[in-house]
Amino acid sequence: MPLEPAFDLPQPTPPIYLDTVVIGAGQAGLAAAYYLQQRGQPFRLLEAAPTAAAAWATRYDSLRLFSPAWASGLPGWPWPGNPLRYPTRDETVAYLRDYAAHFGFTLDTGQRVSRLAAAPDGVGYAVDTAAGRRYLARCVIVATGPYTTPRRPAWAADLPPTVAQLHSSAYQRPEQLPGTGPVAVVGSGNSAVQIAADLAATGRRVEVAFDEQTPSFPNNNLVWAGMSLSGFLRVPARTTLGARLRRQPEGVVRHDLLALRRQPTARFVGRAAGVLPGGRLQGQQAATAPLDAVVWATGFRPDYGWIELPIIGPDGALQHERGLTAAPGVAVLGLPWLDTRSSALLNGAGADARRIVAALSAGR
Repeated sequence: MPLEPAFDLPQPTPPIYLDTVVIGAGQAGLAAAYYLQQRGQPFRLLEAAPTAAAAWATRYDSLRLFSPAWASGLPGWPWPGNPLRYPTRDETVAYLRDYAAHFGFTLDTGQRVSRLAAAPDGVGYAVDTAAGRRYLARCVIVATGPYTTPRRPAWAADLPPTVAQLHSSAYQRPEQLPGTGPVAVVGSGNSAVQIAADLAATGRRVEVAFDEQTPSFPNNNLVWAGMSLSGFLRVPARTTLGARLRRQPEGVVRHDLLALRRQPTARFVGRAAGVLPGGRLQGQQAATAPLDAVVWATGFRPDYGWIELPIIGPDGALQHERGLTAAPGVAVLGLPWLDTRSSALLNGAGADARRIVAALSAGR
């Protein structure tokens, strides 16, 4: 007589079959969901965090969008409130979460994708998550965005352990940084300028390791209206002008930069070039004082190690042509210059998503 097991063995979760899986529930993923829903195509949004817009929710407290509300909307749902204002971080998070709720997207949270590969039967793709789920889909849209793995210079490791180091993706407020002595902010983008101003406003000495060759530009509603009406934000990456713009460093908001220069506790030392003895950084113009902490606003690098398809280049970047990859049915959204100047911006997510969803649908 066979013995019965003392307990029930866990059964494998059956795969979920869909037309399309969208990986990431930030602005690009939500815009893709909108157009998939409009076409009546079965899809699910997969999000590693407990809610949509998780990446925005972890950004620093003082963050404001660099575009006004009227120029920052996703398709089918305008921003509430004054359209001329520049929304805060919390307003942006609320807008994106309300957007997902308003349209009732099917959102599977807590599903960090660990593997994207060809389906076992060779038809479509298998998307596996760290939570043990498997999704089988004809199409996959990778909308994880460019802000995945923090990047800092290799020589950052030469700083002594007495100097606390924090990447801008983990910075939220001045109280996070230990001590009361000087702190350096390294970077030449808008985030670096805003974080340095946030710290300087507390009266703390801030060494600003900023590349003085970085261009700056005025930022107001009139400028945004001009860029929208002139088509500047829609300049395609593949044109001569687009290629020239891509080679230029990203500019910062002139008003914010000038305001930071007026802060009495902020000192500009030029682009950071290395580490000096005593917990200091060498800038192109001057050396910093001995530091208590460094905030690295030095950007991100791609991390597509979970993609087991021949669409990743030698540099680790996902290879695509205007968002479509060499793997039939696999596309990417939310990358800088995916197609135009505005591809990585809130107000550019819709146009790219509409085109990508239409192209994937045409391949049925």
